[in-house]
Amino acid sequence: MTLLAEASGISKRFGGVTAVDSVDLAVHEREVIGLIGANGAGKTTLVRLLLGLLRPSAGTVQLLGAPPSVSTRRRVGYVPQSLGLYADLTVGENWRFVSAVFGGRCGPMPEGVAARRASLVGSLPLGDQRLVAFAIALSHSPELLILDEPTSGVAPLGRVRLWEEIRDATDRRVGVLVTTHNLEEAEQCDRLIIMADGRIVLSGTAVEIVGDHKVVEICCGNWRHALAVLEGSGFSVQLHGDVLRVVGAASAVSELLSEEGLDARVDVVTANLEETFVALVGGR
Repeated sequence: MTLLAEASGISKRFGGVTAVDSVDLAVHEREVIGLIGANGAGKTTLVRLLLGLLRPSAGTVQLLGAPPSVSTRRRVGYVPQSLGLYADLTVGENWRFVSAVFGGRCGPMPEGVAARRASLVGSLPLGDQRLVAFAIALSHSPELLILDEPTSGVAPLGRVRLWEEIRDATDRRVGVLVTTHNLEEAEQCDRLIIMADGRIVLSGTAVEIVGDHKVVEICCGNWRHALAVLEGSGFSVQLHGDVLRVVGAASAVSELLSEEGLDARVDVVTANLEETFVALVGGR
């Protein structure tokens, strides 16, 4: 597969703060790479380094076979967290502006976007603004899509449609790099990269990342009390119906519940991606 973007040993320091620390990253055509991590993990800084919007303190970046430049960025579709839209222009005016920037290469508006042609971008709900920004990012047929939290504020149906568009793009040989907090969405990516404190903690498919990570599953008649006890003791708890799932040691969970007089069945089961993420970065 064609290599579209590559970072080698890249770091970025802002004074005494290292936002990105010795990161290696590669994005190929036809693949969706999910970059996941908590706020402050370094995801957005890494994206800006790949685009050449920031200069690295160390390491090198190649974007579409060359150092990042205006010419290489013209071959990229980018949706920043700020969306990159002009709030005081209509959707149609934003579209025409971007088309002019790309030398008139933008195609016709998709039906859903065309219906909002006369609306001021700033008057649209955030979810609709994100869908417009995504459509504009695709409008000039980019070779690489870089999407920074693209579904934040988007309704569930809109998220489904956006991910369908992402998959359609990979069918056209486009490579995609997506940053996200949504770990359910992350499972739709071909490969995941988990960042914490500016470093890559782990990378691979969702199955590879989960690996042999386990969680504690608790079945308890008084699950509400059990939930309060566990959360009050600092455990990270997920609720699945009336079943609790906890990242931690089964012996510690059993002892705590027993001390509270709670009768519970405690089992060790395979973790999901979110639970694995908590186990990897929760203590940082």
